[in-house]
Amino acid sequence: MAAISALQAYGSDSENSDNESDSETVQAAKPDDIAHLKPLEDGRKLSALKTVAKINAAPDVITKDDVNLVKPVDLGTTKEVAYNPTYDQLFAPQIGPVNPFKTQQDSAHKNTLSGFVEEAHVNDFTFEVQRRTFHSYGYAVDPSHDSAGIQTQIIGDKEAAEVNKSVTVFEAKKARPSDKRKRVRATEPEDIEGFQGPWGGYVDEQTVAKPSEEEQKELDEIIAKRQKKGKKEEEKSAEEKTQLHVKDMYDYQGRSYLHPPQDVEVNLRSEEPPEKCFIPKKHIHSWSGHSKGISCIRLFPKSGHLLLSSSMDSKIKIWEVYNKRSMVRTYIGHKHAVRDVCFNNDGTQFLSAAYDRYIKLWDTETGACISRFTNRKVPYCVKFNPDEDKQHIFVAGMSDKKIVQWDTRSGEIVQEYDRHLGAVNTITFVDENRRFVTTSDDKSLRVWEWDIPVDFKYIAEPGMHSMPAVTLSPNGKWLGCQSMDNKIVIYGAHNRFRLNRKKEFKGHMVAGYACQMDFSPDMSYVVSGDADGKLFIWDWKSTKLYSKIKAHDGVCISCVWLPHETSKVITAGWDGLIKLWD
Repeated sequence: MAAISALQAYGSDSENSDNESDSETVQAAKPDDIAHLKPLEDGRKLSALKTVAKINAAPDVITKDDVNLVKPVDLGTTKEVAYNPTYDQLFAPQIGPVNPFKTQQDSAHKNTLSGFVEEAHVNDFTFEVQRRTFHSYGYAVDPSHDSAGIQTQIIGDKEAAEVNKSVTVFEAKKARPSDKRKRVRATEPEDIEGFQGPWGGYVDEQTVAKPSEEEQKELDEIIAKRQKKGKKEEEKSAEEKTQLHVKDMYDYQGRSYLHPPQDVEVNLRSEEPPEKCFIPKKHIHSWSGHSKGISCIRLFPKSGHLLLSSSMDSKIKIWEVYNKRSMVRTYIGHKHAVRDVCFNNDGTQFLSAAYDRYIKLWDTETGACISRFTNRKVPYCVKFNPDEDKQHIFVAGMSDKKIVQWDTRSGEIVQEYDRHLGAVNTITFVDENRRFVTTSDDKSLRVWEWDIPVDFKYIAEPGMHSMPAVTLSPNGKWLGCQSMDNKIVIYGAHNRFRLNRKKEFKGHMVAGYACQMDFSPDMSYVVSGDADGKLFIWDWKSTKLYSKIKAHDGVCISCVWLPHETSKVITAGWDGLIKLWD
């Protein structure tokens, strides 16, 4: 009775609305499919047949429950399927209109630029074996032809595969070495004839390899040529001579020119610097005598009454700074340009380093060459140890990145400091001569303990440039370094050797030139030459540029402030002149 009453209620207004909702669910069905629907009451089935004849323009909507309908899966773009599709759904043809602008080649399904590549799992070891086999023998096994795990199809040189019986590189046996000594590992030592064990070798083996007669003749010729070449170089380097340019080498009291003069306005024996220094303004004297550019100038220790100069004309000259200011002596003994010179503590001897790869020790008074040193490398800088008990030892920075320590008594190398990565440019002793600081072309600064070949301080920053000229301040607290980025930087000479960022002197052009700078004796001024031949003077406290003087026609390579004078500066340039300024 309840079913009959419900059927009666299904009519008039509600019937129309229900029929419309039913038509929406069955609108996609064909007339043949209605026969498969569940049997309904006569009135319900009749209304369903009426809806089939209607035309519905609404698009087809497939719900999640319509799994029986065909729902194609795009294999090219779909990465994940949330349900279990059937075979028809996976391999159904593409749905929709054909793109008229696509060619047949473009419309083909592909997953790479050149076409469609099916993924196939091949073991890494198997692939590598086949690749190496093809590279070595010219054939390999086709991985696509595999029946029951047995690979039979051969790609490449099939004749070679037949000869080698399709053996891979991994399976091939190595040929037996012809030399029996190479077969020791493969067999037991007892089974080899004449083999006495790993230490005994073979019975008939020659333990000493000797060259044949022809090879021995060639070796003898090479050795003889080297010996002749070495003797010639020694003979050439032995041509040292000197020339005195003054009439009397000694005065009426028997004192040589090494003795400081007493008839000058300043006390040359005083160890105290002048109270106040002033800026030099005018040129008062020029020394000329070198035929080429000056490379280095050094003042006589303590008094500064003599000036030693080295030049690119391979000569070294010593000059008077006071009185007549004449040329005193010339030292000739190098074949090439002289790079650096250095006095010992009392000035009786000096060292010269030249591009002929020799370092020579000279007697300042007589001009005699006492000894010569070489390690077949170019010395870039040379320095005596300032300690009184170590005046027989000197160090030299070489072109082969090493700092070599020689003993002048024996003439032998007693120590090598080999940590730099470029040619060593400067050596400066600090901290009461217990340590020395070196700079190099590797754009670094290293601090060494004396006689310890390992640097205990290494300073290298990304913004640093090479510093080919370094000067210690008169008070021993600062290191003035001429940097290749056109500025003078100051490092502390004690403890941590920190960079003083407040002290930076700019304005001159020195890039590419090792222009030696200096301090005034009272530490009030900093002086330096530059590539244009100018002399620059800065204030030490404010780093302000005070004066700029045109000193030389070429590069002003070096300048020194006289230690007992308030305003006298000596400059040297590549024009071959040495000038005095006051």
